[in-house]
Amino acid sequence: MEPSYVMTGLTAATMVQDADGYGLQRDAAIVVADDKIDWVGPACELPSRYAGLDRQHHGGRLVTPALIDCHTHIVHGGNRAREFEMRLNGASYEEVARAGGGIISTVTATRGATQDELLQAALPRIDAMIAQGVGVVEIKSGYGLDHDTELKMLRAARALGRLRPIRVVTSFLGAHAVPSGMDADVYIDTICLPTLEAAHAEGLADAVDGFCEGIAFDTAQIARVFDKARALGLPVKLHAEQLSHIGGTALAAKYAALSADHVEYATAADAAALAAAGTVAVVLPGAFYTIHETQPPPLQAFRDHGVPMAVGTDWNPGSSPLGSILLAMNMACTLFRMTPAEALAGTTRNAARALGLTDCGVIKAGMRADLAVWNVSDPAELSYGIGINPLNTRIFGGVA
Repeated sequence: MEPSYVMTGLTAATMVQDADGYGLQRDAAIVVADDKIDWVGPACELPSRYAGLDRQHHGGRLVTPALIDCHTHIVHGGNRAREFEMRLNGASYEEVARAGGGIISTVTATRGATQDELLQAALPRIDAMIAQGVGVVEIKSGYGLDHDTELKMLRAARALGRLRPIRVVTSFLGAHAVPSGMDADVYIDTICLPTLEAAHAEGLADAVDGFCEGIAFDTAQIARVFDKARALGLPVKLHAEQLSHIGGTALAAKYAALSADHVEYATAADAAALAAAGTVAVVLPGAFYTIHETQPPPLQAFRDHGVPMAVGTDWNPGSSPLGSILLAMNMACTLFRMTPAEALAGTTRNAARALGLTDCGVIKAGMRADLAVWNVSDPAELSYGIGINPLNTRIFGGVA
């Protein structure tokens, strides 16, 4: 692997932990070799072996790892703008779901769409992410709730990663909702678990997710899904404690889940369990905002116990139609009182951890050259702006 070029004139937020939370390096240089970072450090210490390389000067701009959106549902049919109106008129998220709306309404639209239609609808969403410096996106199934549609969604998600310069990580979310008129346990046994096996056999699932909530599945039902995932050698993650506290976070910790997501109703004991398991707490302020939730996740408990925290958009057609990872960072700060340093770590280093990735999320030698160069000099500006996109250049695998 030969060095390709040198980036100079940078303020580098390497996200390697230090006192300021950013690993900030002023007047930095980064050497890119093919799709990897070969060297990073002060420009004045650039080794002489790189002297002959092409140089790209960035005028003091901030460079971070390319951002990572570690929780999305961007492959789906239809939209739920009318339910948005219902909620504005006073209906709760649970009331909408029990009236036949919510996830089930998207299931109907997704089942009726072809794989290509799902793909074409998702491409503008992927393009919007790329335009905000995202290099990795997680995409879930879960709007099929039958064998063919769940696989169709995952195939569309895989295709997105082939059609666009972005890394797609998939999660099988067959345990997302109970199909209308069907018993939850029967659904798990006859549809969810066999479809998970089929998804794994086809190489469509990187992880297994579930929705552990009163309007979805209880801990015993999710445990059966996780047991199957474990047997197949797949990591797990979980929508937990979003609307109530029914033990989902403790279950995620028991299975050493990559992440427990939402976690508004998690407790200090849950935080201790997540810390012991090495599980990331993923906060999703878009859903909190959209469904008018009032209980924020217990960030101080996560800090006290050393739980790594990530931030995602939860981009979906119902509870979080949020297509901006930068706005998610701002909302995590304003609604949940995250610090800007935590928000950036939550969309880089900790987001990579929430997906089980070890080759991205920080700027250091040997990591992928997935970078974002911003028209700012202070990392806090990324969380400070509202509706502002200061991206100058996104570099994916060494290519701008």
